[in-house]
Amino acid sequence: MIVPPGVLLGLSAILFGIGMFGFLARRNIILMLISIEVMLNAVNVSLAGFSRHFDDLQGQVLALFVIVVAAAEVGVGLGLVIALNRNKPGSDVSELTKLKW
Repeated sequence: MIVPPGVLLGLSAILFGIGMFGFLARRNIILMLISIEVMLNAVNVSLAGFSRHFDDLQGQVLALFVIVVAAAEVGVGLGLVIALNRNKPGSDVSELTKLKW
């Protein structure tokens, strides 16, 4: 059974909207990173859906590259969060703008 592309685009738009709302509404840096991951997964859903619809593997290969970049982003992002947390406890983004060397 093939899912229609319109349904996949709708799902992708809903996921992207949830991720964008989470990124803009939250002030916790961990939740902001999770929201970015949700937005990247929304892009992956649309890439894989269009790839299946057009019987072309390029979208699926690009989705794999997006997954690799997302994994690297999580590794670097969590490393920065841990380093910032050691210097100044708390993960509120508004407090991070007040850091001084």
